[in-house]
Amino acid sequence: MKVQKFGGSSVANAENIEKVIAIVSSDGVSGKRVLIFSALQGTTDALIKAGRLAEVADDGYLEIVSETEQKHRNTIRELFPDIVPSELDEFVDAAIAELENVYEGVRRIQELSGRTLDKLLSFGELVMSRIISEKLNYIGLRNEWVDSRDIIFTDSNFGFASVDRDKTYAAIAERILNTKADLFVAPGFIGRSSNGSTTTLGRGGSDYTAALFAAATDADVLEIWTDVSGMMTADPRFVRKVRQIPQINYREAMELSHFGAKVIYPPTIQPVMSKGIPMWIKNTFDPEGHGTLVKTEAGSKEDVVRGITSIDNIAVLSLEGSGMVGIPGFSKRLFDALSKARINVILITQSSSEHSICVAVDERDAEMARAVVDQEFENEIKIGKIEPLDVQKGFSILALVGDNMKAHTGISGRMFMTLAYNGINIHAIAQGSSERNISAIITSRDVRKAVNALHEEFFSDGKKQINLYIAGVGTVGRRLLEQIASQADFLSQKMHLNLRVIGLANSRRGLLSETGLELGGITERLVEGEETDIHKFTDAIGKQNLRNSVFIDLSANSEVVETYPKLLERSVAVIACNKIACSSELARYKKLKRLAREYNANFYFETNVGAGLPIISTLSDLIQSGDSVNRIEAVLSGTLNYVFNNYDGSRPFADIVRQAQDEGYTEPDPRLDLSGTDVARKILILAREAGYDMEIDEVENTPFLPESCLQGSVEDFYSEMARNEDHFRRLFEEARSERLTLKYIAVLADGKAKVGLQKISSDHNFANLSGKDNAVLFYTSRYNDQPLVIKGAGAGADVTAAGVFADIIKASRS
Repeated sequence: MKVQKFGGSSVANAENIEKVIAIVSSDGVSGKRVLIFSALQGTTDALIKAGRLAEVADDGYLEIVSETEQKHRNTIRELFPDIVPSELDEFVDAAIAELENVYEGVRRIQELSGRTLDKLLSFGELVMSRIISEKLNYIGLRNEWVDSRDIIFTDSNFGFASVDRDKTYAAIAERILNTKADLFVAPGFIGRSSNGSTTTLGRGGSDYTAALFAAATDADVLEIWTDVSGMMTADPRFVRKVRQIPQINYREAMELSHFGAKVIYPPTIQPVMSKGIPMWIKNTFDPEGHGTLVKTEAGSKEDVVRGITSIDNIAVLSLEGSGMVGIPGFSKRLFDALSKARINVILITQSSSEHSICVAVDERDAEMARAVVDQEFENEIKIGKIEPLDVQKGFSILALVGDNMKAHTGISGRMFMTLAYNGINIHAIAQGSSERNISAIITSRDVRKAVNALHEEFFSDGKKQINLYIAGVGTVGRRLLEQIASQADFLSQKMHLNLRVIGLANSRRGLLSETGLELGGITERLVEGEETDIHKFTDAIGKQNLRNSVFIDLSANSEVVETYPKLLERSVAVIACNKIACSSELARYKKLKRLAREYNANFYFETNVGAGLPIISTLSDLIQSGDSVNRIEAVLSGTLNYVFNNYDGSRPFADIVRQAQDEGYTEPDPRLDLSGTDVARKILILAREAGYDMEIDEVENTPFLPESCLQGSVEDFYSEMARNEDHFRRLFEEARSERLTLKYIAVLADGKAKVGLQKISSDHNFANLSGKDNAVLFYTSRYNDQPLVIKGAGAGADVTAAGVFADIIKASRS
C-alpha cells in the first residue's frame, strides 16, 4: 500500500502534469495506491484575492475567476488534445458555475466568512484531482476518484479545521481497503464538518491529507512529491552550498518543519509517526534522485546537527513586572488570553527570576495579542504590578536541530560564538530538555548572515569563507590582489580558507558582487565601475551583511578612517594600512580599540609600522604575556634609510628622494617621510601599543629639512631641495668627517618619544642597515641587556601587501 502526494508545483501546468503521469505510470508497486493532489499552482492565492475583491464589491474578482477558469481549460486541452472526456467537461462546468455563484453571493452581501472562503478554496484541489483522474483513465490507468470531503471529518474551525481522526480513519479504510480498485485519486486540503460544510486543513494541508490516508490504511510508505530534492541542511535561498539530508527521523523533521522548513507541512508528520510509516520526500523533476527518507530512527550518529532553519515575521511579546515574582498563575493567564484569541505561540522563554516572560508569535497577531493581554492584566497594569505588554517586531527565529546534539557538549557554545563573531545579537533563547532544538530570536535583517555562518560552522567541508572589501587600489592594492589570487589554492587546501573579494573601490568608483569579483583584470574593470564614495561603499557592506566580512583600508585618506566605527559596530573586521586612525587623536585610537573589543571585531594595523615586519604583533605579544617595555629604539622609515644609505654627495639629494618615490618606498606625499612626520606617527603608535597615552604633538621631532622645503606643492618640494643641496651635502660631510653615518632614529624612553637624524658609529646596532631596511630594538624587563631585534625591509609594495595579507589571514582565523 502506497500513498503519493503531488504538490502545486508538480501540477503547475500540463508539462509538469505529464511528468507526474510518467512517475505514476512507471511505479511498479503492487497493491493499492492513493494519489493526492494539490491545486494548480497559484490557484489558491488567486481565489483568496478574488474573494477579498468580491467582499468589497470590486468587480475585479470576475477577471480573476475568468483567468482561473481559462488556466484550467488550457491545461485540459493540452492534456486531452483529441477530445475532452464529457464527464470531465461537465464536472468543470459545474465547478465553475458554483464558483461564480458563490462569488456573486459574496459581492451582494459584501461579507466573506470563513465557511464561504473554504467553499471557494476547495475548487482548486477538486478540479485538479479530477483532471488527473481522467487523464490516468485516458491512458489506461483505471482509477476511482474519491471526494475527500466524504471521508475526512473535521470540526468547524474554517481555514484550519481539526480532523476527527477515529472517524476519518475508519471512513478512509472502508473506502480504500474494502474496494476492489487498486488506484485511487483524491483532492488534498479539504474535509467536511459535521453540519456538511466544506472545510480546509490549513495551507499545506494536502500533505496532511496524504498522511491521513497513509495512517488510515497502514500504508507501507508515504511519498511527498515536490519541486526540491528532499530536505536540506538549510534554506537554499540563503545558503548556496546546502546539503541534502538523505535520512532524518520523525522528531527532527517535525522540529525543522515547525521552525520554517517549507518542504513538509508540520501536522503531516504526526499521523505517519504514530504508525511508524516511512515517508519519502522526492523531487518531481528529478524522480531518480534519492530525496529524503523520514523514519523512526535515521541518519548517522556522526551528524550532530541535522539542519538549520528559520521563521520570519516574528513579533516578540514581553510581559514583565515585579508583581509577577513568586505569584502563581501569571503564565496561565497569559497563555489563556492568547489561546482564546486563537493566537499561536511559537516560542516561549522565561527568566529564572520570574520577573518576565517572553513569547514569540506571528507578526500578524501582534496587535491583537497586545489588546487581549493588556485587557487580561488591566488591574495589575493600573496598580503598577506589571507593565503593559511590550511588543517588538522585525524578528526571526533561528533554530539548530539535531537528535544527536544531546550527546555532544559545546554545540550551543559553538552556535552562540559563531553568531557573536559575526555581530549577531540574540534577543532571546529557548532550548527544550530533549536538547533536540536550540532556538534563538534575532533581528530579521541578520537571518541570512546567521544561517550562512552556522551552516559553515556545522556543515561545511572545513573551509571558512571570508568576504573582503578593499578600499584603495594603488600599487599596494594591486600587489595584494595578485597575492590573494596566487595563494588561493594554498589557502583553500592547507588553511581551509576561501577568500572572496566582494567589493573594490577607489576614491571615485567601486565594484560590488555578493558572489565575489573575478580578480583577473579587476583594476581595469574598476575604471568602468559604478560611481561611489567611501561612505556609500561602506554602507553597502552593512546592507549586504555578509558573514566573516573584512574591510581593508589601503588608502591614506582620513575620510576612510571616519567609516571605521560603523564597520566595527557591525562586527566587520578592519585591516588598516592607513596610519591615520592609530596616530591621530588618542581619543579616536582608544574608541576604535574599544569598539573592536565591544563588538568582537578584529582591528589590525600591522603595516602601520615596518610594512610587513611583525613589529606591532611582537609588541602586543610581549605586553600580553606580562612583559613591560622600558625603551624602544628604531629606524622606522624605509624611505629615509634608503635615502641616507644612497646619498654620498655624488648625486643630488633630491634625485635620491625622487628615486625612492619612483620605486614605491615613500608615502604618496614624500614630505611626510622627509619631515619626520611619518616616523613620528609610527613611534606614537608603538608608544600607544606599549601602554602610553600620548598625542602626536608630544613626540619631539627634530627636523633636518629646511623649512622652505615644506612649502608649496610636491614639485615645489623637489625644486627647493635642489636649491638646498649644499645643506644636505654639509650634513653628509660632517658625519663622514667624524667617521659616522646618518640614520633617522626614533626613540621611546621614560614615557617620552622623539625622532630625528642622528650620527652613529660603525658599531651601532643600526650601522649596517642597508637599502630600505627597518629595525626595532625592544628593551624590556625580559630583554634588558640584550634587546629583542626585528629587522628587515620596511618599505615597498610587495612587503606591505604581504603584511596586509598576513593581517587578513589572522583576522580570518580568529
